[in-house]
Amino acid sequence: MQTKPAGKEPPRYYHLILQQDLLGGWILTREWGQQGGRASGKKDYFEVREHAEEALIQARDQQLKKGFTVMFAQGMEGPMGSRYEA
Repeated sequence: MQTKPAGKEPPRYYHLILQQDLLGGWILTREWGQQGGRASGKKDYFEVREHAEEALIQARDQQLKKGFTVMFAQGMEGPMGSRYEA
């Protein structure tokens, strides 16, 4: 997700990644910052996929309220029909 550029300031971004670990748990990785600048991050671990998905959706919704827009990397398609659409 990213914000629109404001004047000469580069856009801010908020990256959410949900992936399964080697032991069957789930990791929600959050990374945020300003494009071209330093990034910050956080990882949360979940034993149940549904709990991880709920945390991802909650984090996404919080950022949407702050003015972020869902973006996808070039060459990738959004998960059409998924719970993750804004």
